[in-house]
Parts: sequence; structure tokens; C-alpha cells
Amino acid sequence: MANHGLAKAIGIDLIELTPDRVVAAMPVDDTTRQPFGLLHGGASAALAETVASLGALMNVDPETQAAVGLELNANHLRSKTDGMVTATATPLHRGRKTHVWEIRIEDEEKRLVCVSRCTLAIVRRRSESENKNPTTDDIDEHG
Repeated sequence: MANHGLAKAIGIDLIELTPDRVVAAMPVDDTTRQPFGLLHGGASAALAETVASLGALMNVDPETQAAVGLELNANHLRSKTDGMVTATATPLHRGRKTHVWEIRIEDEEKRLVCVSRCTLAIVRRRSESENKNPTTDDIDEHG
């Protein structure tokens, strides 16, 4: 799932995927830098939400449930202009309806670049027919 959409576009590479830990790397390059040449905070946030979402998915029934982001907090602690960053997500809470994951994004020297917390809702996965014909209730309930 980390191999399509935004994750693919910004070069996220999944390294480890277990119910208790997700690790992924992302390049700091022209795709992920802001106009002043620094790692874009939005790219760090996308990396954080990606690993948290994948972790939550490892803890639910993917046939009947999905994990969708509710809230993401990111504190950018160190600038980065090139190279790679690595995100490690671990669960703080895995409930029936919500998960909370902590994400640490580090540089090659293991220096903390960003620390994040992501809250995800665990929702019923919609059928194909529901996806083709969403109702207003579906949009209100699921974003």
C-alpha cells in the first residue's frame, strides 16, 4: 500500500511492516524539499501518516475495516537539505475504534528531525457499490 499515490510520488520505501512497528525511508530531494531547499514539513507529515496508517492496517481485518487519519501532529525539530530520513512508527493505543501512533523521523546519524503523533479512526470498509455511489451520510461519516 505504500507503493502508490502520494507515498510513491515522494519516494517512500517500506523497510519493516509488523503490527508493532513500521519503518520506512524517504529521500530528501527536489520532490520533498520546499522552495528554500529544506525538507518540506508536508513531506514529513505525509511520511508520518503513511507509516501510522500502515501500522493500523496491520492490526485490523483488512477485508472489513480500514484506518483513516483523524489528526496528525508534527513537530519539526531539525532541518534537512539532502540524503534520507527514516520514520519509525509504534503504537501508543490500539482500540476498537481508534488507534494512536507515535512516529519518529530521523536522519542518517539517528538525529531526530521530526516527532509526530497520528490518530486514526478504524472504520468499516465500504463495498465496491458503496464506493461508486457515495451518499451524503457516507461523506459526513467517513470524510
